[in-house]
Amino acid sequence: MSDSSHICPRKLAFALDNPIRRIIHNPQKILGGYIEPGQTVLDLGCGPGTFSLAMAKMVGESGKVIAVDVQEEMLQIVREKAARQGLESRIVTHKSGPDRIGLSEKMDFALAFYMVHEVPNAEAFLKEIASVLKPKGKLLIVEPKFHVSAAAFEKTIAIARQAGLRPISEPKIRFSRSKLLSL
Repeated sequence: MSDSSHICPRKLAFALDNPIRRIIHNPQKILGGYIEPGQTVLDLGCGPGTFSLAMAKMVGESGKVIAVDVQEEMLQIVREKAARQGLESRIVTHKSGPDRIGLSEKMDFALAFYMVHEVPNAEAFLKEIASVLKPKGKLLIVEPKFHVSAAAFEKTIAIARQAGLRPISEPKIRFSRSKLLSL
């Protein structure tokens, strides 16, 4: 699912999840309109859990977050944070393979935040996501403007269209290119 050159050691996880980042990319503001109590949601490339933990609060007691990463260390950090916040019953961690997510459960919503550009085969990745979304399920793709050009982002969206996902909006997210898509 991810190029191993982008592996983030545990000691650098703070760079991905810290108070400043949560102000710039506030999970509640970004995801609040898409996630409802009781849903099953997917956090792809979850890293240390910035979005996973917020999503767990949004889905409530009857919902579930599947936090996916290629790095077991990041998944361990998510489990530790979930336990400290009393959210462990709502978060399931899943270690993906380098080329496959490996899930079959159907999702209401999936988030791919700053990670699609790291996937070696975007076509296979987006097809796999489309296959696990429920009818009318949504995928939010967010990529960093400083790293992903407009042309590269539009190529990703074209690949998503080929996978059966249709763009429905373009949320405004600081320093980012983003598209909300639906089956």
